[in-house]
Amino acid sequence: MNIQKRRDSALKELTDETGVYALCDLDRVPIYIGLSKDGIRTRVRRHLTSARSDVIANRQLDIWEISQVWAWPLKRDGNNIEVLESEIINHYNRISPLVNGKIPAELGPAEVVAAPAQKISIMDEQERLYRLDPLRRLPRQLEHFSNLFSHILEVKNNSEQRRMLRVHISRMRKYYENFMKDSGETELYIDNLLSK
Repeated sequence: MNIQKRRDSALKELTDETGVYALCDLDRVPIYIGLSKDGIRTRVRRHLTSARSDVIANRQLDIWEISQVWAWPLKRDGNNIEVLESEIINHYNRISPLVNGKIPAELGPAEVVAAPAQKISIMDEQERLYRLDPLRRLPRQLEHFSNLFSHILEVKNNSEQRRMLRVHISRMRKYYENFMKDSGETELYIDNLLSK
């Protein structure tokens, strides 16, 4: 089954209720969190096809990295969808920086975030492992970083987009370290470069 067919088939299992969702990277770690008032599946499909998706248009997210989708459908008990989204964003951004342009201010002590009601794999395991190889992942993310930088310089230069540069450099550092493990190099030159 090709990647697009696998993705389409998997997304049929994803709820289309109103709620909050996370797009997770090849490590199965949330990288982007959003809300959808018109259905989680509908919104996620837009991201994954680049149709009317600001996060794709602004080069914040490379869908090549997305292997899972998590969903928190909104319970019908009066929960406010924006509050739920804010709590989930802050929780996962503390664990690993998200590529969301804005991180909402925390309104109080950190909330305990419920586990997602759904975790849907949209990529088969063989493909995920293939893409995890630093020989593939690092060049892909370097290219994405370059595209993001060009977009900032030519189209949209603001603090949110610049935050993305910081997030992507942090992510690339991990990929670079994985790549260098097999090289026999003992010094990670990127640390010296970034500390100057």
